[in-house]
Amino acid sequence: MRSSFFIRGVPTMPWPGSAELLAPLAPWFNAVRRELPWRAQDLDSLHPDPYAVLVSELMLQQTQVATVIPYFHRWMARYPNAQTLALATQDDIHKLWEGLGYYRRARLLQGAAQIISQGGWPTDLSGLLELPGLGPYTAAAVAAIALQQPEPALDGNAFRVLARVLGIEGDPKQEAIRLREWLKPALVRHGPARMTQALMELGALVCGPLPKCADCPLRGACFAHRWDATDRIPLRVARPKSPTIDLWLVAIKAEGHWLLCPPAQSGLLAGLWSWPTVTQVPEIDLAAGGTLPFGLRNWRAWPGWTQVYTHRRERVLPVALELETQFRHPHLTWVEEKSLNGLPLGKRDQRLRELIGTTPPINNEAPPLAGLLASLGLGG
Repeated sequence: MRSSFFIRGVPTMPWPGSAELLAPLAPWFNAVRRELPWRAQDLDSLHPDPYAVLVSELMLQQTQVATVIPYFHRWMARYPNAQTLALATQDDIHKLWEGLGYYRRARLLQGAAQIISQGGWPTDLSGLLELPGLGPYTAAAVAAIALQQPEPALDGNAFRVLARVLGIEGDPKQEAIRLREWLKPALVRHGPARMTQALMELGALVCGPLPKCADCPLRGACFAHRWDATDRIPLRVARPKSPTIDLWLVAIKAEGHWLLCPPAQSGLLAGLWSWPTVTQVPEIDLAAGGTLPFGLRNWRAWPGWTQVYTHRRERVLPVALELETQFRHPHLTWVEEKSLNGLPLGKRDQRLRELIGTTPPINNEAPPLAGLLASLGLGG
């Protein structure tokens, strides 16, 4: 059953067939396609390295192509196949992933590699969906690009393109099931790998949030272009504003060692080392008799920055303290200075690691040293 949609109150015709409507995409893509390290030259055959497709798709989740390319090269040089990745240590994979963010992807990728190395590659979409880290989109993308199966992969780019072409004024994700069925004939006719990547390319290079309609091979058939509605289609959903917190990021050094939080076993930052943090700093008046513990030798503080996450924003205040002696702490670990650069850290913590090798600006205001140490459970 076909459905009509409305643009400015005017009913559109039912969706035309995808194989005919999207036919101009194939020659356009052949002419303008980017040479990407995971993209096969021959788009009519099975991909020569499905593992490369799997790695690229996991890396590309919520990450731009330009950012992914150097990481992909380093990853493939270190772990060229599922077997080598399956045997890697988590510290090693986190270190190689360092800076790419969303580290859970690295662990899921290794989990998929371990299954593949033991039982071989899945041969269909249902088998791919059983691999760790592969949801409906990623599994369909691997099926289409690597295995030449007509499984529609709908990411943000594809949803945006199809919403505009077909005139879907609401949230196109609500039409995902029907769009997948609609798209299948185009994949069968023009090739799953070619058409899947062509849609992605069109959304990335031409049909972006601010579309370049003059360069689009589908502009003649695009309802949003015809009705001058590309600014309204697809529907833009306002995101709630993320909360912002002030966060002290504290590097403590004593006797040639740095104090860090060891990796958690689960959560967003599982497998990563991190600096201690303080969000609430008590006011402690040293003039009233308080003393700094463990022989504070000096301190350094640098200008802060704002770290943006999907769920919150942090106003990061970086500081480094040097103490005369080490101490025991139930949740923190001393790490030799020579080992510091080898630890996998998140982006925020990498930045402080880089700063501690630099001299901060002069005339900095002194941080609340006593309060910071007290908040970390180090006396006051």
